Amino acid sequence: MELGSLKERRKNRAELLRRAQEGDKEAFQTLFEDIGPLLTRFVRHRIFDPAEVEDVCQETLLAIYKSRHTYEPSQPFEPWLFAIGRHVIGAYLRRHRSRATVREPIGDMDEAVAEDDVGLALEFHEALGQLSQIEMEAIKLIKVEGLSLAEAARRTGVHTGALKVRVHRAYARLKNSILR
Repeated sequence: MELGSLKERRKNRAELLRRAQEGDKEAFQTLFEDIGPLLTRFVRHRIFDPAEVEDVCQETLLAIYKSRHTYEPSQPFEPWLFAIGRHVIGAYLRRHRSRATVREPIGDMDEAVAEDDVGLALEFHEALGQLSQIEMEAIKLIKVEGLSLAEAARRTGVHTGALKVRVHRAYARLKNSILR
């Protein structure tokens, strides 16, 4: 999937929910048709019983409808969607503990967002390319190598406060690049 179309799809989903918040029923229907397959994959990777997947998906769609007022249109849509999905799945599993068989999510990231993984990786790579050399070094030392601020500051020859500023600026740049 192209990076541009992924961003457009995310924007479109957020816009559809914003319109649904204002009472546009057609926008809600369009949104549900768009997220249906994504939500089904998300649930299918957590609920083993195929007969229960559809019920949990329906519960999740109902929860999305009931919770639509909690969505902030300026924020990404998918994390909000999957948080509701996890909540509904958890409630379902508590109710049906003896009947339900759970699948562990595959890998660190939810496979349900696999269609977005390539685009997200491209966005992240592009965002990393926009960091300055010193910001990239700060992120690498702190997050990749796992050094403490004091250790990373000693290695780079700067004060701890300066390194904190570099890391903060790098995070801000990454966030702005990915969320724009």
